Amino acid sequence: METIINKVANSGIITINLEDYYDKNERVVFDIKDCLYMGLILKEKDFREFVKNNDWTVYKNKNVAIVCTADAIVPTWAFMLVGSKLSGIANYFVFGNTEQLENSLFQMALSNIDVEQYRNHKIVVKGCGNLPVPVFAYVEILKILQPVASSVMYGEPCSTVPVFKKLNVEKNKP
Repeated sequence: METIINKVANSGIITINLEDYYDKNERVVFDIKDCLYMGLILKEKDFREFVKNNDWTVYKNKNVAIVCTADAIVPTWAFMLVGSKLSGIANYFVFGNTEQLENSLFQMALSNIDVEQYRNHKIVVKGCGNLPVPVFAYVEILKILQPVASSVMYGEPCSTVPVFKKLNVEKNKP
């Protein structure tokens, strides 16, 4: 009887699933446009009153994108004031849209990776999944791994697309 050998398991390839770095807290948007007078002007006194009396606990443990989608000039301090109220309540917040929020969440999570565990290893960054992993995260993980990994591939260990392979300096010597 012939023995079946799992070549993928014996290859030494390490798979990274970016879904493991996905923050599962709810994402919401706080849009300052809802606080503008006639949809155009931010009145400082009214805005400060709103910020003071608003129930900020609705953002508890949520990831918040702070934006103004109206075509209005909003002073920087207004976004800062909202952030000051979300601090300690929201899980995370950024100035920007939901795409920028998602990218920032991944950048924060991926920045905590101990790259030394991947030194001189072949890495496959898993490509398919159930969670919405942005392209940003794939580029960011490449940027993190490229200085240490011997190769980085995309896909599944049984079917990969090569993205990066470190040149073997010894082989290229005359």
